[in-house]
Amino acid sequence: MPAEEAHHFTFNGIRILMKLPLVRTIFKAIYSVTDDYEFLGLKFKNRVGLAAGLDKNASHLHELSALGFGFIEIGTVTPLPQDGNDKPRLFRLKKDECLINRMGFNNDGVKVIAERLKNRPAGLIVGGNIGKNKLTPNHRAKDDYGICFTELYPFVDYFVVNVSSPNTPNLRQLQDKGPLLEILNHLIEIRKTFIEKGAIAKPILLKIAPDLTLTQIDDVIDIVSESGIDGLVATNTTISREGLLTSQAEVEAMGAGGLSGKILQQRSTQIIEYIHHKTQGKMPVIGVGGIHDGASALEKIKAGAVLVQVYTGFVYAGPALVKQAAKAIKQNA
Repeated sequence: MPAEEAHHFTFNGIRILMKLPLVRTIFKAIYSVTDDYEFLGLKFKNRVGLAAGLDKNASHLHELSALGFGFIEIGTVTPLPQDGNDKPRLFRLKKDECLINRMGFNNDGVKVIAERLKNRPAGLIVGGNIGKNKLTPNHRAKDDYGICFTELYPFVDYFVVNVSSPNTPNLRQLQDKGPLLEILNHLIEIRKTFIEKGAIAKPILLKIAPDLTLTQIDDVIDIVSESGIDGLVATNTTISREGLLTSQAEVEAMGAGGLSGKILQQRSTQIIEYIHHKTQGKMPVIGVGGIHDGASALEKIKAGAVLVQVYTGFVYAGPALVKQAAKAIKQNA
């Protein structure tokens, strides 16, 4: 079955299964790991979350909340609904336990997703990963991020600004200091408006690419410090194809897109470690990339990550990975 069809088939199956009496309770009993942890004013059940991209539209929060996650990040959400790139756009590299995707921010649009979030599971920490529509020019990007931020503010617990996906044309140009500061300062101002009206301050984090040079990472650190946002998510998918076991011909046939999975483990950990040492541990980082077992999850925490997220590892290993990772962190961190 093609990868994207398999994704929808699996989640429709889980949804039906979870409607059976006691099934959700049984899943929670099997996979739940309680390791209460406080970060940026939020109380997490455990330190293992689901990265953005798997539940873009907040359609499966009730089902996913029963599979052991300490938090779930939805999105990437854009102001207007969009179909994303042409299919096929999701590919398995089974030998590498990796995926290549060029989904292109396919989602239902912020208004539909905000409405859906009104019925989110009680007690579940939900993050909102936000981006811009494909047809929005970069010089107007801050408006798109502002719209998503404003619409989702009452319904999510934290925000992640996504300027690092390789699947929206020219999006990564927004990682440059000028345009990025413009976006982040705009969101900070909107947050101030909410706070003045009595709302609580929602944390804002920036998701960065694993393909940045150390000089570019230094610039990102300066931008985060200058803007006053709350931290980083490291890292997104890579455009590199180095070190894969899958044949070059097979990989080239799959075409462009972001690569995720085991191959990213070392690079994302190195970036987390670099940021941690560069900032003397003062800049919070959520670690994501290549987590496929308890040891690789713990590795991210030891490198300086505060929380971790899984995506591709979860696709290959299922909820057993979430439990294994959460237990490893609880017992050894």
